[in-house]
Amino acid sequence: MNLDSKIYVAGHRGLVGSAITRNLQENGYTNLVFRTSGQLDLTKRDQVDAFFEEEQPEYVFLAAAKVGGIVANNDFPADFIRDNLMIQTNVIDAAHQNHVKKLLFLGSTCIYPKLAAQPMREDSLLTGELEPTNEAYAIAKIAGIKMCQAYNRQHGTNFISIMPTNLYGPNDNFDLNSSHVLPALIRKFHEAKLNNAPTVEVWGTGTPKREFLYSDDLADAAIYLMNTYNGSDLVNVGMGKDISIKELAEKIGKTVGYSGAIVFNASKPDGAPRKLVDVNRLKDLGWTAKISLDEGLEMAYTWFLENIEKNTMMTN
Repeated sequence: MNLDSKIYVAGHRGLVGSAITRNLQENGYTNLVFRTSGQLDLTKRDQVDAFFEEEQPEYVFLAAAKVGGIVANNDFPADFIRDNLMIQTNVIDAAHQNHVKKLLFLGSTCIYPKLAAQPMREDSLLTGELEPTNEAYAIAKIAGIKMCQAYNRQHGTNFISIMPTNLYGPNDNFDLNSSHVLPALIRKFHEAKLNNAPTVEVWGTGTPKREFLYSDDLADAAIYLMNTYNGSDLVNVGMGKDISIKELAEKIGKTVGYSGAIVFNASKPDGAPRKLVDVNRLKDLGWTAKISLDEGLEMAYTWFLENIEKNTMMTN
């Protein structure tokens, strides 16, 4: 990408899209194109076609998606598979029809089998059954990967796919009913601290292990790969190290300054026992993560205090 290349970031206000946008702007890219979901409904093909015909972007970061945590995925599977399939299909095909030079599709490590060998390699895709609680979302993302590969093979497009691990950072979703585990725990511990609550309940047994990547690191990797990688093979993006939910809860409690007890509710679902990605392909391509979990948690909590907590106080 040249600094004046026309770049469309789909989903620019979300966790991933906002991080990509920040990184592009900080690195001097000046010709960025955005639309809010109110201005452009990516599930509507006529709107997507009109946008691409009008703007003619050269590069596309497809970071728009319907996302949620274990509760939202489990409760609304039809919404997750429908919306994500429509968004992906519309944007990927419009990118081809309008001769986009390159598109980067953002998947998720939930595409891998529930019991995939750890760490999960890219070639473990479609080798086993998915985690049932987010199967609908995972199937939509797998379809997006396969669509990019099919368009590359049939039409000679340059559409690449990257699979980020669990992400967190600015513009994350802190709603306890629909968020992922890390932002949910930040909010839980913060509110427990404010209310002097003696305990904080954490879903599950605390034994599952998860990997977490700060969103600015993911953005850096995405832009690096957009500029350097061409190929249909998907690329994992992660830290290459994981942590148990119990250890994560303890770290977040320490970051927030909560001194009460942590109680694990084993009647709630754990999800997959472990989700660690193999990042050797990414390392071979020349990129490694830079922001440690401790540093990232401090930054995420600071952002929460400056944005979510401040807004909550203003509306109460």
